[in-house]
Amino acid sequence: MMFDKGLTTFMIVATSLVMLMTPGLAFFYGGLGCKKNILSIMMQSFVSLGITTILWIAFGYSMCFSGTLAEGSDFFGIIGNLDKAFLNGVTASTPLSSERNFPEYIFVAYQMMFAIITPALITGAFINRVTFKAYVIFLVLWQIFVYYPFVHMVWGGGILQEWGVLDFAGGITVHATAGFAALASVFFVGARAEKNSGPNNIPLVAIGTSLLWFGWYGFNAGSELDVDAITAQAFLNTDVSASVAAITWLTIEWTTGRKRPTFIGLMTGAVAGLATITPAAGYVTLGTAFIIGICAGIVCYQAVKFVERQKWDDALDVWGVHGIGGVFGTIMLGLFATKTVNPNGAVGLFMGGGLGFFLKQITAIVFASAWGFIFTLGVLKLINKFVPVKVSRMDEIKGLDFGYHGEVARQ
Repeated sequence: MMFDKGLTTFMIVATSLVMLMTPGLAFFYGGLGCKKNILSIMMQSFVSLGITTILWIAFGYSMCFSGTLAEGSDFFGIIGNLDKAFLNGVTASTPLSSERNFPEYIFVAYQMMFAIITPALITGAFINRVTFKAYVIFLVLWQIFVYYPFVHMVWGGGILQEWGVLDFAGGITVHATAGFAALASVFFVGARAEKNSGPNNIPLVAIGTSLLWFGWYGFNAGSELDVDAITAQAFLNTDVSASVAAITWLTIEWTTGRKRPTFIGLMTGAVAGLATITPAAGYVTLGTAFIIGICAGIVCYQAVKFVERQKWDDALDVWGVHGIGGVFGTIMLGLFATKTVNPNGAVGLFMGGGLGFFLKQITAIVFASAWGFIFTLGVLKLINKFVPVKVSRMDEIKGLDFGYHGEVARQ
């Protein structure tokens, strides 16, 4: 089989970039957390690399991308079948499709990187408070019952894709589900014993943000699964939204409250812009990406402040940045999508389209957010019946690095 060498190379690079995001997330969270829990925070991200890979090869990929609603070969358009379990029937010579002439193995790996980072995003909300054993169980169950169904429904030929819902790179499947799962976990585990402990290593946060930003080019541009004008549009839209959101967040901090521009604020704003542009990256113009960046900085900043006022201990602002970013980006897609950018997309409400597509986007994002929240709350209660979810107060005060893992990051 002769593959398109240029496309194959591009997808390998994009896959590698998305893989880099999980270590980037570990550094980002590790720098923001307190110093006696750095390793436990980072381990929650890194362990997903191992566990998710096993799940994905065994049955996750098949549940997401085997069978379609149109063919009647999946489970009511909600979840796929097990025809490709353990990659049955897929070899190194199997192309993804006649239109996407690169090895399906690379697509398997590319989508696996999304599956790896999604549950890891949730961990920033409950740092210092969840036992490692409970987290591992949660990681497995959450993937099977939240992530896999939504990937199939939105990207794998399931009911939402057939209905016309769009999500270019994961606003619904990744950020909304994880963000609202994070909020549910906060409600379940409660506040930290030392809630006011600040970041332990801001340069580490900068390294993490850099890796996330760099990897996000593969996350968004790679989601076109081709090398064309839409790829270029998604790439530049990603950078513009992140940059504009970072400066917007910085400006708000500088002109309100303590009136100080903080480095953490600049980095958080960038991540908010990246999360918000994700569902729309390949469907909107550069001008819209600029607008999305401004709005992301404002909306996500206000969401974080709302959480603070409510005294919800979302330690690293997962709901305010990723959850609200994913929701708002999906809404903006419903408003600003245009077929002049992507002929396979849709026409948003503000671009001359009717209410139909916009309402579909709203319905999908509400559904994903609600299920992510409800399932997470329920499964944590279930796990707690067999394995303690929340660490003891003494262990939390002493720190989880040595108490649970027998290691310390800093002497």
